[in-house]
Amino acid sequence: MSITESISSVLGKYATFAGRAPRSEYWWWAVFLVIVNWVTGLIDFAIFGEYAIYQYGDARLFTPITTLVGLALTIPTLAVAARRFHDMDRTGWWLLIGLTGIGGLVIFFWFMFKGTEGPNRFGPDPLAI
Repeated sequence: MSITESISSVLGKYATFAGRAPRSEYWWWAVFLVIVNWVTGLIDFAIFGEYAIYQYGDARLFTPITTLVGLALTIPTLAVAARRFHDMDRTGWWLLIGLTGIGGLVIFFWFMFKGTEGPNRFGPDPLAI
């Protein structure tokens, strides 16, 4: 799956938490999020300069455009992450361990592993389709 196919797939399944997502779909989406965050940060700086909704020391947090785009992409990000867990035959509720400190690292490493081969309880193998 290419980056454009991944973006199209994730945005096409904007709030679809059912089904499975292969590694490539999830990781290309993560690359897309980094690029979007960087670009919106540059646009924010070009338009608003040093303005931020919240400022803590030298850190400018919650700049307007980056915040709005981030909010718009939160649901599809959670959905593709849940589908990635489904690909490993785990429920999407495992995302909640990301709220703990070490849980984010666990998710990071789990998402690197190949999903269940063949169909599982969440649907057919996305690589076999």
